[in-house]
Amino acid sequence: MFITRKHLDRRTLLRGLGASVALPLLDAMIPARTALAKTAAAPKPRLGFVYFPHGAIMEKWTPSTAGRDFALSPILEPLAAFKKQLTVVSNLGNKPGESRAVHALVPGTWLTCTHPTEGVSSHISTSADQLAAQYMGQDTPYPSLEIATAQGHGVGSACERGYGCSYSGTVSFRTPTTPLPVESNPRELFLRLFGQGDTPEERRFLADQTRSLLDMVAGEAAQLKRRIGAQDQAMLGDYLDSIREIERRVQNAGNGDRSRIVLPDTPGATPDSFHEHLTLLFDLLALAYQGDLTRVSTFMMAPEVSEQTYNHIGVPDAFHAVSHHANDQAKKDRLVMIQRYHTEVFAGFLSKLSRMPDGDGSLLDHSTFMYGSNMSNSNMHNQWPLPAVIVGGGAGKWRGGQHIEFAQRTPLANLLLTVVQKAGVPVEKFGDSTGAIAEA
Repeated sequence: MFITRKHLDRRTLLRGLGASVALPLLDAMIPARTALAKTAAAPKPRLGFVYFPHGAIMEKWTPSTAGRDFALSPILEPLAAFKKQLTVVSNLGNKPGESRAVHALVPGTWLTCTHPTEGVSSHISTSADQLAAQYMGQDTPYPSLEIATAQGHGVGSACERGYGCSYSGTVSFRTPTTPLPVESNPRELFLRLFGQGDTPEERRFLADQTRSLLDMVAGEAAQLKRRIGAQDQAMLGDYLDSIREIERRVQNAGNGDRSRIVLPDTPGATPDSFHEHLTLLFDLLALAYQGDLTRVSTFMMAPEVSEQTYNHIGVPDAFHAVSHHANDQAKKDRLVMIQRYHTEVFAGFLSKLSRMPDGDGSLLDHSTFMYGSNMSNSNMHNQWPLPAVIVGGGAGKWRGGQHIEFAQRTPLANLLLTVVQKAGVPVEKFGDSTGAIAEA
């Protein structure tokens, strides 16, 4: 038998004036007659930490039974399609996150499990995502991505005079004194992932000149298609179509509603629709994973003290206001609707990853996502029991399909220690951890 397939390097890019496009894993990148583990198709673990504010209505979050034979709760029901790769972890607490400055500290202490030193400048500890990025993100263009729907770049709406604003606008800390800024503008994120140029101004100029990223790389894309097989051509076509659709949505969002005479001074490409904004950012993150542009990410679905309304699901109340429900059942029901909606959007993102081939499985098979909050009862502002789930195959490291119920106030740091260890990070202690967790 003759093998004539040419080997394509995993880091192959499509290049054009002011643009470069990373490629998904193609069959042509896997040398013939080579063991899978020694090729580009060997599973590359990916991590993601998805944060939502204001806790959860825990009786609607926590499954009623532990073990493998458990029914999903109302808030977690949207994850039913991924139950075999789902691990619900109950009775976690985060004592280092407890303070009088609740909203100002809960984001920053979620992935650090360290109580910060009081003062206006950041002084906490390196977050779990950044520990992972140091070991598994150094051979990708972006060791990590920090994404949020909140406007601004790292300064949250919840500040406190004793701690400032360093801990409310991000969950990621590269060092104890370096909080990482978030990107909330889909256009800026798109240009960051696919644009080219030495400065943001140059990238914006180049993008404005061409308007279409894929038009810029069309020549190289056509040449590549002539070099690869039919299956790779189909995968490449689907991938570029996905980029084209997101590009169209970004451009449409940037155009805004031109029927208005007076336009507000808002960042371009941030949609008026919160749902479109949220899903667009998740779609861009999925592309970043597919193109191996990053293997580590954090995503803040909403900021602390969010005044976002959810009219599109029948909840006109501001998120933060309804989170102070005072045990009023009607308010709690509306809060559950918001929390379930967030899970639905997250599930849509997981569904995309599950359909993206990656070596001997899918991107979801090789990923681990922690989904949760650093608050429990939003009316009480407490840090126990915290809502937390793990979803994804983790490249075979997670069993999934179980609800683990630990002793009360088991440190959240134990879960984070386990997550980074299973991703291959050589660390034995994290935050106030007492040891890694054991699966059934």
